[in-house]
Amino acid sequence: MTQNHAHNVRLAEVVGALSYALDLTEGQPDGHALRCCWIGMHIGRVLGLDDAALSDLHYTLLLKDVGCSSNAARLCQLYLADDLCMKRDYKFVDNTLPQLLGFILSHTGVKQTLSERFRALIDVVRNGGEYSRELIETRCNRGAQIARQMRFSESVANGILDLDEHWNGKGLPLGRAGGEIALAARIALLSQVVDVFFMADGPKGAMREVRQRSGSWFDPALVAVFEQVAADPWFWEGLGAGDIEARVVALEPVQHSVLVDEDYLDDLAAGFAQVVDSKSPYTAGHSDRVGMFTDMIAEELSLGDDKRRWLRRAALLHDIGKLGISNQVLDKPGKLDDDEWADIKRHPILGETILMRITAFSDMAVIAATHHEKLDGTGYPRGLDAADLSLDTRIIAVADIFDALTAERPYRAALPVGHALEVMREMAGSAIDPDCLAALERAVARLDAQAA
Repeated sequence: MTQNHAHNVRLAEVVGALSYALDLTEGQPDGHALRCCWIGMHIGRVLGLDDAALSDLHYTLLLKDVGCSSNAARLCQLYLADDLCMKRDYKFVDNTLPQLLGFILSHTGVKQTLSERFRALIDVVRNGGEYSRELIETRCNRGAQIARQMRFSESVANGILDLDEHWNGKGLPLGRAGGEIALAARIALLSQVVDVFFMADGPKGAMREVRQRSGSWFDPALVAVFEQVAADPWFWEGLGAGDIEARVVALEPVQHSVLVDEDYLDDLAAGFAQVVDSKSPYTAGHSDRVGMFTDMIAEELSLGDDKRRWLRRAALLHDIGKLGISNQVLDKPGKLDDDEWADIKRHPILGETILMRITAFSDMAVIAATHHEKLDGTGYPRGLDAADLSLDTRIIAVADIFDALTAERPYRAALPVGHALEVMREMAGSAIDPDCLAALERAVARLDAQAA
């Protein structure tokens, strides 16, 4: 397999394509973050922001939802609801009491027994304000942290941190008001609402909602600027264009365009691995550990340094499609029903679709697509067999299974290392590659010897 490298790949291109993964976490239609970037950058240009500020705004808009996966499990726990559905529909709520109560009644515990739903509703009505603050604080703080890890500026981090603050001081989590709120965050929130209502009801619906929230959610001066932007039919044409990704990449100020090197690609992959692993308490650190076990196997198989680096990066991103799966399914303690199992089987295809969009990561898409396939053809999603599975896939599949067995899961406790290896020996030759398993066992034995 030929690996792509970072030469002449723009950071804006990589982040723009990765933003599709963030759309999944929010239950939004494909291209939501890109459309928000199109909207917000036009506002920033009319405001007369300099190139440095426009560059920071560009990445704030693309990464505004980078912390969203971190509150998904807690949201499901509190509201007994599908996190993706709740996040999607909450975008239409304006925080007036009738809308909030209607949203809570229509989304809390709808698939639970009557008594369970009643208990959840009472709890949410009593403690909803506290829960909202907790969920948004988790999302915003985690998003800012990940943005910093991926080398973005404090301006970008602060824009993500303040995303849910409102002009009138009634937003969350800190209740900041007016000019206390980062300008990039004020533009991002306005852009987000414009896109949600544009997708639902066209330009008129978007304009109506923006005007209604001016002075409460939105800075009236920014609303006035958006009115100027919206008067140009070309703006709306671009917002609905099929080449929106290319248009958004072109909006980045050329002087601040960054070409990513191999080290930066590692940081971006590590950052998005955190987005994936933050989605469930049961997968915290999973991608990092799969990367480590992958590297241990690759070393035992005497693979070269460049290949090992590529495999570690592929391991970090192998589960990115899980961002499109509800935590009601991912964290379910009991047996999955047929529909839930079908949903789980979607995540390799989602991962493949996301990675195929990214020039620098496109050759890793096959790993996302095949890491749950088995040598005997009984895996998913396509039922491929040994003839279709590369050594790369076989290595990462063994690393993935080993971590899954030795980590706690909602349906069982973690297995001791020795027990996990016994289970995997029974799978060798049918599900997993015997040589890769043998390499893992040698690496584990070597670590044990060093620790003794």
